[in-house]
Amino acid sequence: MSAGAGLTARMAGVVERMARAGHPPLDALSPDEAKRAYEKGAGVLEVPKPPLARIEDFAIPARDGAALPARLYAPSAGRLPLLLYFHGGGFTVGSIATHDTLCRVLAAQSGCAVASVDYRLAPAHRFPTAVHDAWDAVQFIAGQGGGALGLDTARLAFGGDSAGGTLAAVCAILARDAGLPVALQLLFYPGTGARADTDSYRRFADGPVLTRRLVDWFFAQYIDDAQREDWRFAPLLADDVEGVAPAWIGLAECDPVVDEGIAYADKLRLAGVPVDLEIYRGVIHEFLKMGRAIPEALSAQADAARALQSALLRP
Repeated sequence: MSAGAGLTARMAGVVERMARAGHPPLDALSPDEAKRAYEKGAGVLEVPKPPLARIEDFAIPARDGAALPARLYAPSAGRLPLLLYFHGGGFTVGSIATHDTLCRVLAAQSGCAVASVDYRLAPAHRFPTAVHDAWDAVQFIAGQGGGALGLDTARLAFGGDSAGGTLAAVCAILARDAGLPVALQLLFYPGTGARADTDSYRRFADGPVLTRRLVDWFFAQYIDDAQREDWRFAPLLADDVEGVAPAWIGLAECDPVVDEGIAYADKLRLAGVPVDLEIYRGVIHEFLKMGRAIPEALSAQADAARALQSALLRP
């Protein structure tokens, strides 16, 4: 597919400016170089950071003794409900810093607290470390950690974008199995399949931005090929999703993972799980963090915030 085909005019303009900038694709870099490049470019198209009443860094204990950095965003005082958020980046790049603005926006617009988790990244930490870190964060927050932070963890949601959306979906299944009530799973263009073999992967193999080659590079850093049928990597392969948390799923139309997102929404619905599916037309993977340039990013942020309000703040 050509870079501009099917894109909105503004989205095509952003893609064109990215191409003119001439930065090498992340898959042409070493993992450490890719992390630095992603950090450097993460905020370029974001909206200004909204002020919040409370921003607090804290640590989450992992099962192996590691301390996972985390950041709490609260728009007001009091015992607020919480969205536990996992950033995107192919399990290889990304951080609290790269998703700081997005988490601020979600907190400010929803009225809920947001806690962003710096799970450990590949290639130093391969599958299933990210899954273990994400679930350890859930258990910490749902246990004594959330109460110590002054949060109302009886009203809890999981969320994430891209690889972080995968982790949120996995944690929703693990929470169901553990008997932990979760009000919502908020999934922005999550990866859910094992083999990157859908029609949308063929249509958008050359991007823009997220290419099949980059996805293959991310997965090579993160997981052995023999492990890719594990549902904790590909939740579309989970045997049973009945009884998991209701889902709000936001997808980009011009994105290699869009078909996986639709398939996961269908899987949840067939199991009787309430699903609100939004497909934002003419935009690409990562559009959510382009609010300065792409109106669809602002729409998706507002839609997600309303879903959080409805799930966590309804009487």
